[in-house]
Amino acid sequence: MTLAQLIISIPLLFVLFFGLGFILNMILKTTWLPLVIFFAVVLYVGRDITQIVTIVNAVLFFAGLMGVLVGILAIRALRSKGYQMF
Repeated sequence: MTLAQLIISIPLLFVLFFGLGFILNMILKTTWLPLVIFFAVVLYVGRDITQIVTIVNAVLFFAGLMGVLVGILAIRALRSKGYQMF
């Protein structure tokens, strides 16, 4: 992966997982389910740990993880301010 691809992939994965986490939280009305799903998918895909442990994969993993966490925090903040999601 080139440096340009990495630079583009980080915000792309952040926004992608933020949106998925936000929508799952909004529809299912659970707070931590997107985080559990994120870890389950990562562990299922990365069963062979020797192929997943590289710096680039770790950076992309944490970009997606931060997107999920920010989505969770955004929904919690909106709910605490009185906004109803569906």
